[in-house]
Amino acid sequence: MARSAGVVGVVLALAAAAAPAAEWPSRPIRFVTPAAPGGTTDGLSRIFSARMTETLKTQVIVDNRGSSSGVLAAEIVKAAAPDGYTLFMAYHQHTVNAALLKLPYHPVNDFTPITQLTEAGIVLVVHPSSPPKNFKEFLEWTRNYKGALNYGSAGHGSGGHLGGELYKLQAGVNATHIPYKGAGPALIALMGNEFQYTFAGLVGALPLARAGKIRALAVTTEKRIPGYEDIPTVKESGLPDYVVVGWYGVITPPKLPKQLVTRLHAELVKVLNEPETNKRVVGFGGTPVGSDPESFRKFMLADMNKWADVVKKSGAKAD
Repeated sequence: MARSAGVVGVVLALAAAAAPAAEWPSRPIRFVTPAAPGGTTDGLSRIFSARMTETLKTQVIVDNRGSSSGVLAAEIVKAAAPDGYTLFMAYHQHTVNAALLKLPYHPVNDFTPITQLTEAGIVLVVHPSSPPKNFKEFLEWTRNYKGALNYGSAGHGSGGHLGGELYKLQAGVNATHIPYKGAGPALIALMGNEFQYTFAGLVGALPLARAGKIRALAVTTEKRIPGYEDIPTVKESGLPDYVVVGWYGVITPPKLPKQLVTRLHAELVKVLNEPETNKRVVGFGGTPVGSDPESFRKFMLADMNKWADVVKKSGAKAD
């Protein structure tokens, strides 16, 4: 009798574990987004929320929480129930924050990774009147620069800031960081020749480069970017260990049941692989990824450790 009761208990436990996935979704899903309306983070959230509303036949609502470098949004997600009704559009700042701020959570261990949706590099650009025409010339130019060498960025802790600090460390260059209040102001300042170079987002910088208003020298990805194959990578052009990759991905509250992890991963990757979604992701300057949850977890941990090391060696600070 005791053995039968034990078997029944196991069956009931398995049924209870499977129930959330079987019933999900039965009400609206909240897609917490660590950004104000407009821009890439919000844009990607709306692409996926709109399409998942159709595929899941339930409303997926974007909840914009744009403040504190994404910390407020992350806290909301961490505290939410692990029931599949709260998603978080995390991006590279989520792991960078661990190096720059004292966080009330661990960026990886206190969440459930679902999938990395995209990756995107940044591009090294200079004023069109600058002497270097390619990265090798730029490397030599910055190493032997006479006078005050400065680089700009979209602000303390931005991809351009940390990319600039990594360049200084690997190239052995002494340059001063000049932060601006956003990517747009930094690019305007570069066009005004207010500093010598910047590492900027592809979407904002490359149209200006195509128009001859700035000069693109190299991208920071592992490989050349589809659609921009004429721009070499920093890695192939003189600094073999230099890679800076921004990313977007979906994470959820901690301890999400495995069945829901599997279901959410399948739904997100299905939408990501649709031709129209792919096209729009590329339009935002990204390359589709669609990794499995464990690979995404390892990726975030490695990214967090990488930038912790850069911040420690460079002394970079947040605002």
